Order: sequence, then C-alpha cells, then structure tokens
Amino acid sequence: MLRSFGPWTDRRYFLDKMSLKDLVVAYFTHYSIQAYILIILVAGTVSALTAESWHRPVLTVAVTLVLYPLVEYLLHRFVLHGRFLFKHPSTAKLWKRIHYDHHQNPHDLSVLFGALYTTLPTIAVITLSIGWLVGGISGAAASLATGCFIFSVYEFAHCVQHLPWTPKNAWLRDIKRNHLAHHFHNEQGNFGITSSFWDRLLGTYYAQPKDVRRSPTAHNLGYTAEMAEKYPWVAALSEDEETYAKQRRRRTA
Repeated sequence: MLRSFGPWTDRRYFLDKMSLKDLVVAYFTHYSIQAYILIILVAGTVSALTAESWHRPVLTVAVTLVLYPLVEYLLHRFVLHGRFLFKHPSTAKLWKRIHYDHHQNPHDLSVLFGALYTTLPTIAVITLSIGWLVGGISGAAASLATGCFIFSVYEFAHCVQHLPWTPKNAWLRDIKRNHLAHHFHNEQGNFGITSSFWDRLLGTYYAQPKDVRRSPTAHNLGYTAEMAEKYPWVAALSEDEETYAKQRRRRTA
C-alpha cells in the first residue's frame, strides 16, 4: 500500500535495485516501523512507571526474547505456508497480502513489510499474555515493547535478505543464504527468518540447495492453477503468474 507522505509518496521500492542506504531511508520512513517505534516508547514508559521493581519487567523481556524465534518459526511454517487460508473466501485476501504476494515478487518492499492490521494484533496477543502472566501490567507493557522491538529487527533482517548486498556480519550472511534458498529453491524448509535453531531442531533446515530437491511451488506456495479453479478467491485478486514472473525479472524499479 502506498502512502501519501515522505519518501513513500506515490512510489514502490524494489530491493534488488536498492543500496543499503536506500533501504535504511525506506525502512525508517515506513509507517509500520514508525508505529512500532512509537509503541516501544509508550509501552516502555508504562512499564517503567508501573513496575514495583525491575525484576519482573526484565524477566518478561528475557522470556519474550527466548520465545520469539519459536513463534516466528511456527507462524511462518504452519500459518503463512499453510494451505487453509486460501481455501476460504473470508481469509483468502488476508493470505494473499501476508505471504502469497511476497513469494510472488520477493523484492517488492511494499508487500515485504507486514501490514499493521495483521502484525499488531498478533504481537499484542502473544506478548501481552506472556507479560501479564509473568509480571502483571508492567510485565505486559515490557513484553509488548520487546515484541515490537524484535519484530522491527525481524523486518530489517528480512529486508537485508532480499537486498543485493553481502553483510559483513556472519549471522546476517547465514540467515540471508538460508532465506534466499527458501524463496528460490524450496519453500518447505528454512522457515526461520532471524534464527535457524528451530529449523535444525525440527528437521526443516538445509544448508545448501543441493541438499533438497527444487520445489515447483516456491513462488506460488501450492496455489496452483488447479487450486485456483477450486478456490478462486486469491486468483480473482491477483495478476496472472506470468505478470508476476515478469515483475520478478524486472531490471528497473
């Protein structure tokens, strides 16, 4: 979705044609990142003002940090790559926005950033529940701030993975290699965006494309022509596959 202010005015960004500097500008001027930063500041302040001691807020931050990679993995594998959302007219548009469009054209920054109406409720439900159980109001606020911070890091790391830039940091290089294989070789593995721990533990990690067969559904996530005939709602909202293929091959932003 295009916004009517700042660098996002009437334009779309394509990561394969951007520099790191371009990405930093686009990242910090995107409305979703600005919303997360605002929530971090407000929730952090609430946590500090309501905390009876520093122990429980710090504990909730630690618990949130530990649980995040698992939540990331489970949502990516079983929800975003699940085949149940496109089978219902009420959720087809949601699935198209939150993941199908990204796999169709991975370099399009406008669909790489999560939409706030999907990300914020998810972050809030998970973090507020964890925080409240561990540390009451202060813990809930601290966990919410932590969740928004982690997701902001996630969004930047995800952008870097599609940027034509080789990170010097070993962690960024590793997750970039894994994620590109997920997009362009086999989407049924390497689900972790910020960590490969759960992929390794649960058997969905592969270090090299040669280790697994090439998937014919890496771009369409199993929403084939046959599926589109049976469940037409995503197809009705989408351009045809050849149009998306041309966009993936486009050499100009």
